[in-house]
Amino acid sequence: MERSRIAVAGASGLIGGALARSLAADGHEVVRLVRRAPRAADEVRWDPEGGRADAAGLAGCDAVVNLAGAGVGNRRWTDAYKQRIRDSRVNGTAALARAVASLDEKDRPRVFVNGSAIGYYGETGDRAVDESAPTGEGFLPELCVEWEAATAPAQEAGVRTVFTRTGLVVSREGGAWGRLFPLFRAGLGGRMGDGRQYWSFVALHDEVAAIRHLIDTDGLSGPFNITAPHPLTNREITAVMGRVLHRPTLFAVPEPVLRSVLGEMAGDVLGSARILPTRLLESGFRFAFPEIEGAIRAAL
Repeated sequence: MERSRIAVAGASGLIGGALARSLAADGHEVVRLVRRAPRAADEVRWDPEGGRADAAGLAGCDAVVNLAGAGVGNRRWTDAYKQRIRDSRVNGTAALARAVASLDEKDRPRVFVNGSAIGYYGETGDRAVDESAPTGEGFLPELCVEWEAATAPAQEAGVRTVFTRTGLVVSREGGAWGRLFPLFRAGLGGRMGDGRQYWSFVALHDEVAAIRHLIDTDGLSGPFNITAPHPLTNREITAVMGRVLHRPTLFAVPEPVLRSVLGEMAGDVLGSARILPTRLLESGFRFAFPEIEGAIRAAL
């Protein structure tokens, strides 16, 4: 890929930060979207909840990548926080899509990569599903549908648009695994509920590589599951974590306790999502860490 100018919303987050560092290390110009007044030439102002973005600052970008949004696992899902999760994603995506569409054709990016999540599919049980599966039921599936639909202005303007339906990112720096690693290191790790629910994971390295693949590969559009090709149950992942970290995994958190502590969000932890990256593999992408043990060791 030749040197490009790429705008990244959510560059202070786990995935966005890793993507920005990867792009900059390879000599690409990274433009960061910020909520305050810009302090440098590589910053563009936007207000995701308010649905506003500086279109002029995106002119001439080869790609716009939107990975911004309030953390789904950061706190208990009150009605107010669920609204914040929705507004930060749907309104922010709509703002960027409108900004991209408003540009003259010669100034528009060739691709708009928008974050999404495997929450789109809801509960799948033991059934393996890929991008051909319908949406599930509940807060997260409904959110993902709205989130992806908010890109419509960019698509209608002819911009190639990609949805990255990301799984559980294996990293020490944040996300679910950012909380799991300290517990397991302290010998307090264990299965959640009955442990039979599938967790579809992806190494942070592969997450970034997949996004870059989707940016670089012309002709790819629509949804792509970014999950390793071999999802495992929570019980199986717990055993691998214990083995890699040389710690016991005797503790188990019963389902009633999780629901008491986490409220509605417990459904996301206890729910089973066996998701396969069919379209990503068919596009020629190859995972560096297709198995959980490799992903965990890479994170360490």
